[in-house]
Amino acid sequence: MIVLIDGPSGSGKTTFAGFLGEILGMRIVHFDDLYPGWHGLAAGVEIVTALLEGAGGYHRWDWENDTAGPWVEVSERNLIIEGVGSLAPSVVRAARQHGSVLTMLFDGPEQIRRQRALARDPFYEPWWDMWAAQEARHFATVETPDVTRVFLAGAL
Repeated sequence: MIVLIDGPSGSGKTTFAGFLGEILGMRIVHFDDLYPGWHGLAAGVEIVTALLEGAGGYHRWDWENDTAGPWVEVSERNLIIEGVGSLAPSVVRAARQHGSVLTMLFDGPEQIRRQRALARDPFYEPWWDMWAAQEARHFATVETPDVTRVFLAGAL
């Protein structure tokens, strides 16, 4: 089984994925670990698609040095993949080749999401608008007929 959890920054994806991974005993692949920098949402989608198509892993992004870091091997067939980009059409198609797929889309009011995201990482603030534009482009491509939707009304 593969669980794909998508949603804009600060919507609760990572928190929920952590709970779910602990309960189900499944490995979590975080898009935040592999985006190649702040302009890398589309490239992150390509990396995860390749992972699901058999790449065997990915290079963890070294945010401090703005460069690719060590190789992370991923051999598990049952995975939780979370982060903006998880519901990109290429990721969903690649995941479905493995069998059962659960797709989830988190969201919430921008003010709450922004507050949560900046509390987690104060260095994110100058990148918020640029990243939000990438998110908007991504979500315009997401097909959601069979997606479970979760709306953040308060803090997780």
